[in-house]
Amino acid sequence: MKLVFLGPPGAGKGTQAASVKEAYSVAHISTGDMLRDNVKRETPLGREAKAFMDEGKLVPDELIINMIRNTISGDACTKGFILDGFPRTAPQAEALDVLLQEMGTSLDRAILFDVDDETVVSRLTSRRVCSSCGAIYNVHFDPPPEDGRCRNCGNLTIVQRKDDTEAVIRKRLQVYHDQTAPLIEYYTSRGLLSRIDGTGPKDAVLALLAER
Repeated sequence: MKLVFLGPPGAGKGTQAASVKEAYSVAHISTGDMLRDNVKRETPLGREAKAFMDEGKLVPDELIINMIRNTISGDACTKGFILDGFPRTAPQAEALDVLLQEMGTSLDRAILFDVDDETVVSRLTSRRVCSSCGAIYNVHFDPPPEDGRCRNCGNLTIVQRKDDTEAVIRKRLQVYHDQTAPLIEYYTSRGLLSRIDGTGPKDAVLALLAER
């Protein structure tokens, strides 16, 4: 099982990837987490990436692709993987196809979690995060405990991320529509795209995903 999860910020890609990982023992590769891990462990690629990050520059696609190569070559990906956060652009998708071809494999599906902009804004402005363990809450359907203590780790600092304000979210959505949405055409033209209504409850979306 080799999948790419697509969709706007707040579409539920990470939530669904975690569920699929647990059900099928595949690796969930969040490219943001992968990048931070390489930097933290000071791997050769991580040191290269940090040099760009320290200058406020984007990490080049080639570095990200090489990190992905190292990750999917590992034992954790024996049963497959889900890429969450990459590719973001058509050139990245093309580079990923070349990488997989070199490794003698290919993607099975690209799953698009279809969620409209207003739902994304509502979801993300309502999100709260434990500053210690990263546990995620939502003030509408999964609020933090009344005592303000994280259910996962007991930490008392549950906050709203700085990038979860409406103004920032709408900017992120514009970037998504400008840069990432063309991937829909890219994977459609290759017969790999499946669309899923991502606006429902988590379990309902997971059921739709299982049908694909």
